[in-house]
Order: sequence, then C-alpha cells, then structure tokens
Amino acid sequence: MNPNKRIIHVLVVVCVMFLSLVTYLLYFNMFQAEEVATNPYNKRQWEDEKFVKRGNIYDANGILLAETEVDGDTRIRRYPKGRLYSHVIGYYSRTYGKSQLEMLYDKELLGHGDITISFNELRSGYDLNLTIDHSLQQYAYDQLGNRQGAVVALEPATGRILALVSRPDFDPAAESLEQNWNAIVEQENSPLLARATQGLYPPGSTYKIATTTAAYEKGLIGTTFEDTGLFEKDGLKVSNYGEKAYGTIDLKQAFSVSSNFVFCSLGYEMGPETVQETAQRFGIGKSFDFDLAMSKSQIQYKTMYPADAALVSIGQGQLLMTPLHVAMMSAAVANDGKMMTPYLVDSITTASGLTLSTTKPSLFSQSMSRDCAEYLDELMQNAVETGTGRNARISGVAVAGKTGTAENETDKDHAWFVGYAPADDPKIAVAVLLEYDGGAGGTNAGPIARNVIRRYLGM
Repeated sequence: MNPNKRIIHVLVVVCVMFLSLVTYLLYFNMFQAEEVATNPYNKRQWEDEKFVKRGNIYDANGILLAETEVDGDTRIRRYPKGRLYSHVIGYYSRTYGKSQLEMLYDKELLGHGDITISFNELRSGYDLNLTIDHSLQQYAYDQLGNRQGAVVALEPATGRILALVSRPDFDPAAESLEQNWNAIVEQENSPLLARATQGLYPPGSTYKIATTTAAYEKGLIGTTFEDTGLFEKDGLKVSNYGEKAYGTIDLKQAFSVSSNFVFCSLGYEMGPETVQETAQRFGIGKSFDFDLAMSKSQIQYKTMYPADAALVSIGQGQLLMTPLHVAMMSAAVANDGKMMTPYLVDSITTASGLTLSTTKPSLFSQSMSRDCAEYLDELMQNAVETGTGRNARISGVAVAGKTGTAENETDKDHAWFVGYAPADDPKIAVAVLLEYDGGAGGTNAGPIARNVIRRYLGM
C-alpha cells in the first residue's frame, strides 16, 4: 500500500477516535455529569462534605426534623423524631448512601450553588421547610399503630402534603442502620418500602369514584339496575361484598352500598376505551414531579377486553395505585374536579433565613367537570351518612368518602378509605390503606381517616 494512503488511514482512525471521545465528553457533561456528581455513592461527594454543615429540615411550623451535629471533622446526622420520618426524610449513611429527601435534595442540603468563599472553613447548606404538620404526622402514625399500610393527608385546593405515613418503618440513624442493615433488607414485610408513595395496590371500590365520573359523562346516572348480587359475563364472576343482592337500585344507591354488580355492569357497558380514557384523566399511567421517588399508578393490560373493563371499574384486575394517588383522586372531587400536583417541600432557605425558592401549587389534571364533582360530592357524603362509610362520620361536620376492600394474591383483603372534610369547604383529604388487613374498609380504615380529619380540624 502507498505510504501516503497508510498515513491517511491512520489519521482518519485517529480523527474518528478523537471525535468519539469529544462527543462522549460533551454528552456526559450535558446529560450525566450532575447525576454522577450528586449520586449518593459518589465518594468525592463525601469529601466535599467535610467543609459543609448539612442543612436542617423543618416541618410546616418550624419544628426541627433533621440536623447535623458537628464534632471536629465528624458529621453526625440526627433525626430528633426517630422513625417517624424514615420514609419522608430517609437516611444518610456513608456506607449505604442516602434516600428520600436526603438523596433527592442532596444538592440543596449541601448548599451547592452558594457563592460564599469558604477557604476550607465550615459553611452551611440550605434548609428544607416542609408542608407536613408534625402534630398530624405523629397522630396519623399512632393511629396506624403496628399495622402495615399508609396514611396520606393533603390539602385539596393546593396539593400540600399534611401527613405522609408508611409502616412498617425503620430507624434512620446511621449507626442503627449500619448495624442492622442485613436484618432490615431481609424482613419479609419490607420496612424500607415507602408504601404511601411507592407501594402499588389494587384500589378496590375507592376507584368507583373514577367509574362514576365516566358514567356521569356518558349520561348513565339515571340508569336503574336489577342487582342479583352476582355479575357474570364472558366467564367473569364477581360477587357483591358479603354476597348481598340489592334488587332494583340506581347509581346513587349503588355507590352508597358499593355494589360490585352495578359498577361491573357499567364498566362492561362503557367498554375498554372509555375506561382507559377515564383512567388517563385521573393520572393512571402518568408520571408527575414530586419531592420523593414515586411509583407510577398503572393498568397493566396489553389488550383490554370488556370483562377486563368491568374489573377495573371496581378497582380490581390489573389496576394498581399508590395511596398518595388514591388521596389525590378524592381531593379532585373536593376541588371541583381539579387534581393538584402534590408537594412536600414548601420552601428552601439559607441558614440566615433568606428564602431561595418557594413551591407554588400547580394543576396536574382536570379529572372531571365541576358539575360531575358536585354530583360525586353528594354521593360521597351519602356513602358516609347512610352507606358503607358510616364509621367515618363526625358530629357537626359533613364528611364525604368512599370505602374499599381490595382482593390481592392472599386471602386477606386490603382495607381502604378515602375522603375529605368539611364537605362544603374542604380543608383536608385523607386516604388510609391497611395492607393485608382482612377486614372491610369502612370498618377498619374508616375510623382512622375520621380521627385524622378530626385532629386536623381541631375537634
């Protein structure tokens, strides 16, 4: 081969390699550099923290929830409220990294972007001010007790999180975490799982809120049904809870007693397209920005048939939702059909009190019309006054709600209750999930929601 051609070939190869390297470096710096830099397992990050006093975390009333104790070169992250916020604030460990707010707001807690010149002197990170009401968080936690599940409370008009409880939980202190890590991760009840935001469950009859929305829009709310107690179509058999038959019944009565026969019939008649479109408007299958890691509620059918639509319409089949999303569904009714994006971090401030950013409420989805929301509000109030949600009644306060009892892979059903109050001027929406409870939602979850609402309203 001609020597000049060989040189040209070598130059081409070198140029291609050089351009590939440059392209990769540009891609890395534009799309991956920040993620790598803020990764909780990045050892260089821990070196940077030698010169930073990590920011504090406070509740909505200024109660301290997390702080860093400095002892010479040692930084000890303290959680004054112990396990209570293990699924909200998370943990901070040199061995196992960071989780939840400690991870997702790591840059802010370290004060990255602060232009203060420290010359290796200790500087302070930024503080997080949460929307959570510590008193309500503690109360909801105590109400849940030793049962597995979640309690979510939020403000319907804004999406502000008022309480966010998941159990079982764990001690987030680094020393405890590092001593007990193997035992924690091997537990069958998964204490590291933030059930309120990452647990996916069939929502059961709480999802009849969405099905009623579809029926309203299709003009089916005046329909009457002959409820035999057993829905049977295309090989699918679904009984009412307790195998009760309600005879001639309209939609309002069906919602109050939570008739599976009626809502399966509606889902089957409206069909897969309508059921799926309604689910999308309620945010099923959609991601949204939140201050913690979120599992995406979903319908898992590759192809949905009428019988599948019937099952989804009662919150069963391959429909899965997080407790937070179920709370949002109820809050949308309370907020004239507007489903707000939930948020947990109200503001970020410097150690000296300067506000760097404040979260503003934002609309996630217009789930239903105002007229439909008013109709559903009437049905949900009736369900609490005379139907399956009677255990959520509060003297002197109109409560709107919906119960749910969801079948799963075990013989112990999940128990649900979702609702809001006061119905004429909603201040709080609550969802309660009791995982593998084995009882009815109205009987076991309803009283917890009632008590949380009463506590928040100061009753």
